[in-house]
Amino acid sequence: MKWALLTLCLALCSCRRGMVDQAHTKPMTENDLFPSGSSARPIPAHTVARGHLDEDEVFFTGMTNGQLIAAFPMPLTRELLARGRERFDIYCAVCHASTGDGSGMILHRGFPRPPSLHEQRLRAAPLGHFFDVIKNGYGVMYSYAGRIEPADRCAIIAYIRALQLSSRATPDDVLPDERAKLEAMKKP
Repeated sequence: MKWALLTLCLALCSCRRGMVDQAHTKPMTENDLFPSGSSARPIPAHTVARGHLDEDEVFFTGMTNGQLIAAFPMPLTRELLARGRERFDIYCAVCHASTGDGSGMILHRGFPRPPSLHEQRLRAAPLGHFFDVIKNGYGVMYSYAGRIEPADRCAIIAYIRALQLSSRATPDDVLPDERAKLEAMKKP
C-alpha cells in the first residue's frame, strides 16, 4: 500500500503542464520576437485572403468601369427569386417590411422610417445602386457586406425588382397560360 501511494505521488508530481502553460502571444500585440516589435509577421504585399479575390467587379460591386450596372450579372430564375425572397425576409423586411413599403418592425422600436422601395427614385435607380447600398450602407442603414454574400445580394436585388413590378401589376401583365390558371382557381 505504501509503495502504491508513493508511486501515485511520484506520478502526479512528474506530470507537467508545460504544453498548457507555455508562453504565447496575442495577435497584434507588441513583442520583441520580430524587429518591427510585432508579435506576428506582416502580411506580404498584394496578398488576398482566401475566398476574397473579388475578381468580377460587376458581381462584387455592382459597377463596371466606375458606372453602376443596369443589368443582372446572372440569369434570372425562379430559384434566384425564391432565394432572394428568403434573404429579403431575413435581412431587409425588418426595416423595409415584407412588401417593401418601409413599414417594418423597426418603426415600433423608434428608428426612422426607411424609404419605400416603391418610390419612383428607387424604381428608376440602376441595379448597381442596390449593390452599393447593400455593400456599403446608405444613410442610417449600415453595411451588410459581411452578412450577405454577393450571390445573395443579386438574389435580393432580383426580388426587390419583382416587388417593384408587382406593386403596379395588372391582370394584363400575367401570361395567358398563368392567367387561365388563376381564373380557374377563382371560380367555385
